[in-house]
Amino acid sequence: MNIPGVEDLRVYYEGRRGLFGRKDGVWALKGVSLSRAAPLGRLAIVGESGSGKTTLLRALLGLIKPTSGVVSLFGKSWEDMTTAEKLSARSMCGYIPQDPYGALPPTLNVLGAVTEPWNIVHNRAERAEGVRRAKELLTELKLPEEMWNERVRYSLSGGQRQRVAVARALILEPKLLLADEPTAMQDVSTRAEVLDALNRRVRSGMSMILVTHDLLLAGRAAERIAVLYKGEIVEEGESQAVLASPRHGYTRALLAALPRLE
Repeated sequence: MNIPGVEDLRVYYEGRRGLFGRKDGVWALKGVSLSRAAPLGRLAIVGESGSGKTTLLRALLGLIKPTSGVVSLFGKSWEDMTTAEKLSARSMCGYIPQDPYGALPPTLNVLGAVTEPWNIVHNRAERAEGVRRAKELLTELKLPEEMWNERVRYSLSGGQRQRVAVARALILEPKLLLADEPTAMQDVSTRAEVLDALNRRVRSGMSMILVTHDLLLAGRAAERIAVLYKGEIVEEGESQAVLASPRHGYTRALLAALPRLE
């Protein structure tokens, strides 16, 4: 299992200095810990916008330095890693950012955007293999072949860009995938295809942390759910238990807000 260890993680963002002085800062994460008691490969972090979900993912990747607390990846804390070890750890991670518009290189075509991570870590002799893998991923994610040579900037919808971002995150076959709302721009059919593609990798040994605001999606996509509210984990447990018998009022409110068929 490659789920990171998180102990009492706190992240504070300093306020910005404005015309009338510095604005107050904000605690994005307030003592977050994640249980590693169960050997589960899929964890969903559920919460509303502003709850700290993206900050948590970025801290797990070492992209944000915690104010305090410990984040361990592949058995070693970020603080104790050498520069080479940090590069190695990140190379074993895939990251699907929330915003596919800002995350993809706009000057590249679709095939080039997916193969770029492969080309960064492999030599020229291996680039044909990267192209082969990229084509397989794009086919699996149902992105039409006629779009593969189109520039990302001009031709793709938000949902299509999101699928390119998924393929880009998977091309190096990561041991751990961190996915920030990876299906937010998909319709019902393509959402299922994206989740199926991710779950196939989990069955092959990849671990995944998926961030979402949708409790039902979390229950389908993950074996374990952690509910994040105002920077704190207020509930954590096996998915079916959380959905069937939520203990915290915020979790119950999320469930009550879900649309129901009459």
